[in-house]
Amino acid sequence: MKREEIADLMAFVVVAEERSFTRAAARLSMAQSALSQIVRRIEERLGLRLSDANHAQRCTH
Repeated sequence: MKREEIADLMAFVVVAEERSFTRAAARLSMAQSALSQIVRRIEERLGLRLSDANHAQRCTH
């Protein structure tokens, strides 16, 4: 696994822990849009939806 992929997964773990893209982005000191792109990238790699677009705090898996 590449370093970038590990960093992406770690960021997703923070989203799951915080149950909020806004709080996770603040905790990671990054823009919410950048965090959303990371989650989208993970979803594309896995071919799965990991969060509910209407309720970002809800993980679907």
